[in-house]
Amino acid sequence: MTYYFLDSSALVKRYVPESGTNWVRQITHPTGGHIILIAYVTPVEIISALMRRKREGLIDDRTAHALRLLLDHHVSHEYRVLDLTNQIIQKAEDLLESYPLRAYDSIQLASAWVSNARFAAVGLAPLSFITSDMRLNSFAIAEGLAVDDPSDHA
Repeated sequence: MTYYFLDSSALVKRYVPESGTNWVRQITHPTGGHIILIAYVTPVEIISALMRRKREGLIDDRTAHALRLLLDHHVSHEYRVLDLTNQIIQKAEDLLESYPLRAYDSIQLASAWVSNARFAAVGLAPLSFITSDMRLNSFAIAEGLAVDDPSDHA
């Protein structure tokens, strides 16, 4: 069993075909036996990406609505959503002092970092931080996380 933390740029690939979609769908499939962790803000970011595609005419209203319902189902039944705790907020603020991150990216990275630290404290294997954002990948590596980019599995 592998623990994967997927940020929004990676998880959106489960819902919208992009480079790396097949790999993301494989690791997130319930029969894979993996644990999928996401930040509290991830569903909002994915809905934002879906609605942007709808506004741009890349998906229609019906598809956007169906994808939102599917995401809601997955959030309720398949993902472990990490609460936005004081520890995560503090780490996100610290990360913003160290790296040129956007606010939500700092929350994504902080959520993964705090989870990984908890895993290490109880002797669990480290999680894999999955993102398609090359800058965020480099910051995650600097923070000691194991990273992977779905585009490398296209």
